[in-house]
Amino acid sequence: MSVFSRLSDIINANINTMLEKAEDPEKIIRLMVQEMEDTLVEIRSSAAKCIAEKKDRYRQIRYLEEDFADWAKKAELAVSKDREDLARAALHEKAEISRRIEVLKADLEVVEDQLQKFDQDITLLQNKLTDAKNRQRSIALRQQTAKTQLRTRKHVYNDQLDDLMYRFETAEQRIERVESEAEAMSMGRSSSLAEQIDELQNDDDIRDELDALKARMNKSPAAKKKGKDNA
Repeated sequence: MSVFSRLSDIINANINTMLEKAEDPEKIIRLMVQEMEDTLVEIRSSAAKCIAEKKDRYRQIRYLEEDFADWAKKAELAVSKDREDLARAALHEKAEISRRIEVLKADLEVVEDQLQKFDQDITLLQNKLTDAKNRQRSIALRQQTAKTQLRTRKHVYNDQLDDLMYRFETAEQRIERVESEAEAMSMGRSSSLAEQIDELQNDDDIRDELDALKARMNKSPAAKKKGKDNA
């Protein structure tokens, strides 16, 4: 099973569990990011072990190649000394070392191939992780906005708020009634005051007219005769 297949199984299993529990999308994205980060750490750890194995194979090959060259010299020395038996033995060791070198080189090809796959997986997963984190930030912002809008709309369409607004309207109506009564009372008083002032003016006119009448009557002949009779 590939790394991504296993990762997909883990994420899908956890997401299905969250969906069954009606978990929010932000938690699901956070879980996916966490799983991807954990998998990335695991892949890097495996790649590190693979790199160590590669270095070990190179080191063994280098040592064996040194032994290979050494046994080749020993075989030549044995031949130069007419020791064919020793030359055969040296050539046998040389052949055995050559076989071991070939096995190690085959192993090295497998390790290098695995390292190449690790490098591809790490690059792909790192890109997906970066994209997931960007989406995580976007989803977190959208979810926060949605929650704020939901709270706002709950307040706007809340029955208690409607009742409160109705009370405001009732209070305004009561205030308007009181203002109307005060205005009506003011209007009544203004009319009475005007009438009183008019009455004062009428009184002044009547007094002036009375004084004029008295003056005329005092100047009349009858008034004068009556005055003399009284004397």
